[in-house]
Amino acid sequence: MAAKADKGPEKKTGAKKPKKGAPFSGMAGAFDAANDATMALGPLAGLAREDFIGAIGLMLRQTATNPDKAFKAAGNFSEDVVKIMTGQSDLAPDPKDKRFMDPAWRFNPFFKAGAQYYLAVQKGVKSYIEDLELDALERDRANFISQIIIDALSPTNSLIGNPTAQKRLVDSGGLSLVKGLKNAYNDMVHNDMMVSQVNKKPFKLGENVATAKGSVVYRDERFELIQYAPTTDKVYAIPQLTIPPQINKMYINDLSPEKSVIKWQTDHGIQPFMISWRNPTDEMGVWGMADYIESCIKALDVVCDITGSDKVNVSGGCSGGQTMSVLLSKLASMGDTRANAITMMVCVLEPKPGDTEASSLVSHNGIALARQRAQKKGVIEGSSLARGFAWLRPNDLIWNYVINNYLLGDDPPAFDILFWNADATNLSSALMGDFLELFEANAYAAPGTFEIADHTLDLTKVTGDMFILGGTTDHITPWRACYRSTQLFGAKNVEFILSQAGHMQAILNPPGNPKAKYWKHSKGKTPADVGEWMKGTEEVAGSWWPYWMEWLHARSGKEVAAPGTLGSKAHPAMEAAPGLYVLE
Repeated sequence: MAAKADKGPEKKTGAKKPKKGAPFSGMAGAFDAANDATMALGPLAGLAREDFIGAIGLMLRQTATNPDKAFKAAGNFSEDVVKIMTGQSDLAPDPKDKRFMDPAWRFNPFFKAGAQYYLAVQKGVKSYIEDLELDALERDRANFISQIIIDALSPTNSLIGNPTAQKRLVDSGGLSLVKGLKNAYNDMVHNDMMVSQVNKKPFKLGENVATAKGSVVYRDERFELIQYAPTTDKVYAIPQLTIPPQINKMYINDLSPEKSVIKWQTDHGIQPFMISWRNPTDEMGVWGMADYIESCIKALDVVCDITGSDKVNVSGGCSGGQTMSVLLSKLASMGDTRANAITMMVCVLEPKPGDTEASSLVSHNGIALARQRAQKKGVIEGSSLARGFAWLRPNDLIWNYVINNYLLGDDPPAFDILFWNADATNLSSALMGDFLELFEANAYAAPGTFEIADHTLDLTKVTGDMFILGGTTDHITPWRACYRSTQLFGAKNVEFILSQAGHMQAILNPPGNPKAKYWKHSKGKTPADVGEWMKGTEEVAGSWWPYWMEWLHARSGKEVAAPGTLGSKAHPAMEAAPGLYVLE
């Protein structure tokens, strides 16, 4: 288990003096749509339709066995209806609910009553579930399923119930309806029957997305390795290898020059290398975790050959962090000491049912069924995964775009992070099965009990210094769940940083944002109890990137002259970054 961390770098980053206190005040804020749309591999990937049916069945059984509570809920709803009809209801939408921002919801009697009927249903269902005799897990399941249904019933999701859409229809002379129907037709034909979340037209790889200079220096059937060109006269001797998730493409690390992790590294003397996974086709569905770990080890071999270093700093985020953890355990079992400092971002290794309401739906039976279905397929299509994740947050990821694209006739937003998220990749069924087995067995948190990638998984043998990142408003990999990873490794120096942002924006948080801030322990410690960590935190204004770079510099060896060319004799430079596989 990870011991308490030593004190980190003395120099504090940011313009303001750190403020004492735990990060539980003023954290909330609006959750960025780009983070909501991001997919992540975890136990939620093992959700089976039987889990949803089982949750609905639970509510139906409770209704049948507790008719008195059902009648009570119906009576309360009837009272609300009478108040609405007589103009005495005080039900009103949450001022922060963007669906009901139009003034018509407050001043037009027809729309005001429509909103109140909807809120009465929402209130009644919530009250009814609270009144049922359910344990915490069952209550989370009931709340989650009922909210999906209630979101679908919102009057704003239809033209007749949406005053903003009606005004747009009149103001545009009907053109908004024509454009909305065209958008719907395009989605049916070109977007696999899913509402579009992004306007892809403004973006082109290598031109305004993934623009960092570099070259492919290795390629095989499973991955390309990209070396990025130095932008400083001197570089640190120990290079950095990034292992990206298999579920999305690697250029999230080089999204745009303004928020490129790669550019930040090269501008500060780091020698970055990055794996670019191939988008698997059906015949590649046999690639499992063992194959991907073999690829990571090959990437280490090439990085060491090119740089001449016998140490490599390694980083991974989300499912890339899960793969990285298996790699680190495998290297430790082999006696391979090349992995040096370790950075893990927004990654959960020890999930628990209460982490999110959605995770309460996951059952062992559901995971087993999902694994069986995966085995019957060559690959799990990226569009299928995207659809599943969207329905876990339908209000943000479906109905929001139905209103914008179809009812208002607008184009979806042109955000680079949404463009990246829409550029989803397939997932080999073998790897999907391995991920599900890892979570079902809680293998990362149970050292010495699980065989994976031709060895017994044991993170306690991983001793490199660690930098672990979480995001305050991350609804996908909740930061408290990310924090548990501080206790799973054998490292004596573990730093946990909490960025004020959601899932991917926690990572893409470059300097320059005046509202940016993060929390770290004042003494660089990571106690087992997250509450104890919170008590010792200090708030730091600005991006966490400068602090990470200080941490990384201290673990990247001495400065040496920057290489004049990329690659080596054994591994010469080939195509320019971002390579070929990213285009598949």
